[in-house]
Amino acid sequence: MSTNAVRKIPRGEQRRKELVDIAENIFLELGYADTTMRTIAERAGASKETLYRHFASKELLFAEIVKRKAAEINGPNAAVTRGGLPKFVLTELALGLLHHILSNQSTSLLRMVVTEAGRTQELGEMFYRLGPGSTVDRLVVYLKGAVKRGELDCDQPLMAARVFLGAVVSHFHFQCLIQAGPNRPSERQIRQHVQTVVDMFLARYGRMEGEAG
Repeated sequence: MSTNAVRKIPRGEQRRKELVDIAENIFLELGYADTTMRTIAERAGASKETLYRHFASKELLFAEIVKRKAAEINGPNAAVTRGGLPKFVLTELALGLLHHILSNQSTSLLRMVVTEAGRTQELGEMFYRLGPGSTVDRLVVYLKGAVKRGELDCDQPLMAARVFLGAVVSHFHFQCLIQAGPNRPSERQIRQHVQTVVDMFLARYGRMEGEAG
């Protein structure tokens, strides 16, 4: 087999992805509480046994959706995981976050979680831990490494990570939640916002050129 051949996705792995895609649409349509494993199986043209073979519960299926969303932002191929100079890593992370939360699918998912969290506390906790919490954790790891490499001067990386991520997304999160159809900012506006946040962060935590390591 040629080393340049495209890797074929195993049928089991492909079916699992299809089930997650279908489940996500149903969660958004019906809400978390009214979505059942039976409904998901029926829409997917699968037996309940097949669905349960991939996911032991509705909670684990929803967790897979959230983890997949988080991986789009800070997965193994993301700069925050690969590493690099702070300006590059922070810019890529911020752009990825904004593009993610401004997508219609992500906005709908966030609204659903906010609505359901009051009735199902575990759902909100799981969403934060696997989604935003995971991004915070990855950024903290990166910041600690950057401090060790002498690239940043930051003695409270957890607080710094929360401040940075909050500055990046807070306005847009709020806008998405309260407006049914917010006017999406242009790519130029998104990049200007990100550049401002990154510059402010580096003005506070960046090391001056020539500063001793």
